[in-house]
Amino acid sequence: MAGIKEECGVFGIYDLDGGNVVPSIYYGLTSLQHRGQESCGLAVSDTKGERGNVKFHKDLGLVSEVLRQDVVRKYEGDIGIGHVRYSTTGASVAENAQPLVLSYVKGTLALAHNGNLVNTPELKWELIQNGAIFHTTTDSEVIAFHIARERVHSKTVEEAVLKTAKKIKGAYGLVVMSPRKLIAVRDPYGLKPLCLGKRGNAYVIASESCALTSVSAEFIRDIEPGEILTITKDGLKSNKELASAAKRAHCVFEYIYFARLDSTIDGVKVYDARIRGGKSLAKSYPVEADLVTGVPESGLPAAKGYSEASGIPFAFAFYKNSYIGRTFIKPTQEERESSVHLKLSVLESVVKDKRIVLVDDSIVRGTTIANLIHMLKEAGAKEVHVRISSPPFLHPCYFGTDVPSNDQLIAASHSTEEICKMIGADSLGYMQTDYLEGMAGGLPLCKACFDGNYPMEIPDYTNAEFADIVKC
Repeated sequence: MAGIKEECGVFGIYDLDGGNVVPSIYYGLTSLQHRGQESCGLAVSDTKGERGNVKFHKDLGLVSEVLRQDVVRKYEGDIGIGHVRYSTTGASVAENAQPLVLSYVKGTLALAHNGNLVNTPELKWELIQNGAIFHTTTDSEVIAFHIARERVHSKTVEEAVLKTAKKIKGAYGLVVMSPRKLIAVRDPYGLKPLCLGKRGNAYVIASESCALTSVSAEFIRDIEPGEILTITKDGLKSNKELASAAKRAHCVFEYIYFARLDSTIDGVKVYDARIRGGKSLAKSYPVEADLVTGVPESGLPAAKGYSEASGIPFAFAFYKNSYIGRTFIKPTQEERESSVHLKLSVLESVVKDKRIVLVDDSIVRGTTIANLIHMLKEAGAKEVHVRISSPPFLHPCYFGTDVPSNDQLIAASHSTEEICKMIGADSLGYMQTDYLEGMAGGLPLCKACFDGNYPMEIPDYTNAEFADIVKC
């Protein structure tokens, strides 16, 4: 599809009873597949075995494709991490798949990262000047190298992680594994989600609570913004030195689009947030219509909320073909547009001679929604009124959400009235920015892609004095 793309998902587990965690990593990553479909992988270790004995497997593809049964049978351990990836930094190539595994003077380190740093060039330049050679084009490798370098001069790996976390700027949910420890790190703003669960005597870390449910783990709590949580055979140890001064700024798109419906993030149920968003749309942009429908899957909960608040009946107007696969990853605009017809077909008997409210989570380029409106009207819909459960995209995201550049954002160069005409809608209404906090249960949010107010300073590496840094 021609919309925004998912982020990444991380998973970690340490079974203190010594049970094999590989099946749990598989199921945890499968439940996080919505966060990234380009590549995936796992790394595991036996804490009672040789130090540095970390085994890993990763490649391009879905979890079911990469971690096939004949593959995972070869791996066993009581501590491990996993990752599903959508590339926001670095190309979609096998070399950039995670977890990253480093062997260095102190042993072995494995890392999985969700998010994006804003000071990567500076951090990478520092390493290059000291002789580092990079094997990927991701900012995750920069984080891993800095941890390894700090570990040489630190008493523990968690101390090295803390020193590195004080250097990096941006958004991150990290799981770090040494052969005897599992460490979770969340950025001080809380931009990226991370939570803790427990199953018997096993501790689980995941990007979303739905991954805990998939392995029968009980949700304990969210990792706090700025918290470093270390899990060892002796239990849990928390460090919150990073959390002192930073203001909270949770990514609004977790609640609008990214997270799975059955997840709870920072105390807010995702399904309830999307219902509230739809109700806000109905309050802001009422219209006379015969039915409300949503674009599968992300537009459906907001459509249900719009229906509840407006009293207009909710109905399914589209059939989604679940067996098409990853058709949104298309190299050309023409292929992206044709993929809409492959994935969705209109239920003509539902929409014929009806005035329809069509709800979706966002408009990026406008091509997908225009195709859907055309399909509805071809099937006999009399009117199509579009309601979007996010404000217009006006600014780039630097924190790991793949929002296209401004020249590809239709709202950056066109008014709402112009967009309405371009996509062929009878009316168009976007979520008002003022309603976003209420939708997300009152949480402080990062809304920079809508209002340009970034929670941190974004370094400018385009100046001449940074020419060498940019080249790296």
